[in-house]
Amino acid sequence: MNELYKESSPYLLQHANNPIHWKAWNPQTLTTAKQKNQLLVISIGYSTCHWCHVMEHESFEDQSVASLMNTHFTAIKIDREEHPDIDAHYMKAVQLMTKQGGWPLNVVCLPDGRPIWGGTYFKKEAWMNALDQLQQLYSTKPDTVEDFAVKLTEGINILGLAPQFQEESRFNLSLLVNKWSKSFDEVYGGYTRAPKFMMPTNLLFLQRYGHQTQDTDLLQHIDTTLTRMAWGGIFDPIEGGFSRYAVDHKWHIPHFEKMLYDNAQLLSVYAEGYCRTKNSLYKEVIHKTIQFIKSNWYNNQGGYYSALDADSLNANHHLEEGAYYVWTEEQLKELIQEDFFLFSQVFNINDFGYWEHNNYVLIQNDTLEHIAIKNKLTIEVLKAKKAHWEQTLLDVRKKRSAPRLDDKTITSWNMMLVSGFVDAYFALEESAYLQDAQNLMLFATQNLWSETSGLFRIYKNGKASIDAYLEDYAYFIQALLALYEATGESTYILQAKNMMDYTLDSFLDTTSGFFYYSKNNKDNISKHIETEDNVIPSSNAIMCLNLVKLGILYEHTFYTQLAEQMTKTICSQIDYPSAYSHWLITYQTLNNSREVSIVGTHALMDLLPIKQKYWDGAFIFPIATQSSIPYLKKYEPTTTNLFYKCENKTCFPPTNINEV
Repeated sequence: MNELYKESSPYLLQHANNPIHWKAWNPQTLTTAKQKNQLLVISIGYSTCHWCHVMEHESFEDQSVASLMNTHFTAIKIDREEHPDIDAHYMKAVQLMTKQGGWPLNVVCLPDGRPIWGGTYFKKEAWMNALDQLQQLYSTKPDTVEDFAVKLTEGINILGLAPQFQEESRFNLSLLVNKWSKSFDEVYGGYTRAPKFMMPTNLLFLQRYGHQTQDTDLLQHIDTTLTRMAWGGIFDPIEGGFSRYAVDHKWHIPHFEKMLYDNAQLLSVYAEGYCRTKNSLYKEVIHKTIQFIKSNWYNNQGGYYSALDADSLNANHHLEEGAYYVWTEEQLKELIQEDFFLFSQVFNINDFGYWEHNNYVLIQNDTLEHIAIKNKLTIEVLKAKKAHWEQTLLDVRKKRSAPRLDDKTITSWNMMLVSGFVDAYFALEESAYLQDAQNLMLFATQNLWSETSGLFRIYKNGKASIDAYLEDYAYFIQALLALYEATGESTYILQAKNMMDYTLDSFLDTTSGFFYYSKNNKDNISKHIETEDNVIPSSNAIMCLNLVKLGILYEHTFYTQLAEQMTKTICSQIDYPSAYSHWLITYQTLNNSREVSIVGTHALMDLLPIKQKYWDGAFIFPIATQSSIPYLKKYEPTTTNLFYKCENKTCFPPTNINEV
């Protein structure tokens, strides 16, 4: 029977009524498969995965497919967001076999979990034919299958090994960035390809590097990218929030699901963009994104949910991708009325903004200033009209069937949001955003951390579950350090060091000097070391920068030397830098270290202008009271703020705010 009704994952519950006898991943399931000597079908996805839904409808809801799978296989469903280590293991297997990956991820394994075949989305007939052939092969030639499993597992284990320092390396950052720039789309921003992902960690590094090197061409590319993304349709002008990626080259048609990790990271990117440019568009994006997050994902207990699905019910009560977000021209004319001509200029109700099936996705391709001049309006009048239109459309949209919600709270994604809130506070001087960050951290500390068990990854229905992974610890420490810089409260540093030492004890591979992604081995799931950035930065890269900061604060040579060695090893093997952009942030930090200590009983009064000036990676330490932290305790706050600046391990005499 299907056992997924016992689970809490929204993705698993979506499959709880399938005729397939799905089971969750656990030791008991694997033991039963071994006893029956049945091949495993392991199917991995997540609740907002469109093609996961398609394959479910075509195959997993089909009785003939169910009959085949139930008779000959033990079927296991896995939420990749709950078990990213298992997902990574089988993704490596599929990439080795097919040279590509993605979700849904479907793998056939021996009864002990070792993979022998796999792929992503399959049509029904192809899926059934493959399963039938694999079952016959396993029945008639088990030794052949075993030999392949051994070789494939060896390959997976090799892919999960730590990187090695390359002696012959000739690392040159400027040459790497120049090579990188060849892939930039100079018209629409991002990269010259589709689908088009936003890759916030790439944008974060490139913006900082462009500023530090005064590379105007690179900064122009960043501003083109941030502007075009903000103009939509990947950004929702009606309600705020970014979708996961665009299927076209101009950021127009999103793959409509929205993920917390994208939006949290982009808060930081746009916050730094606003500090650099004071562009009001970036400010608007930050405000709208935060409003979207709080309106749609707040879990009413202090944390935030994970995602919204791409699919929602259309007017005919059928699930349809994007149904919640799109508009016909007739609908817009009825709602906007006499302003429709002006509205259509702003949001391109024309060939540029047309999608399909008479639907439009709202997108700008011109500045409001230019449109206002063309229509003999003041910019203030046009902005007021635009805000009114957006509210009108939002009121109507809220009456539609909303996309499905993934209502689990994930530790690492919530910690990214803490950092995003803090960066929004620094950029916009909105104290409410700092309070949001502190409230979220309080929720996490009270509900996700245990002094005896460490961190948990998932919070759902009032309960924390699943041991956390390295990414959860890494982003938690990062968030704690961000909160210290925003508040000057040393308790955040103490928590960060406590968690860092726990992580070193539980995750560090002392041989390689890198961190394993998970604490413990699972049945035939190899522990791996993750070093490449993807849509979120590598957890090892985040940990490395955490080590740099804590190494300074605690004057701790082990932390610093470990971070230096990790960075040196990674930089020695970089060929194409987009997969290592967060390591490059650490490289720049180590080679151009800057710390500004604001010392005085009123340190927080001068914090924001200093942080807005040093937005590109300098460490800011507000010291309003005597501290026991080694780096900070040498400073004795007085009633007049003094500013101590250190660059590349050289410190200068104290000065005033105008000279720092």
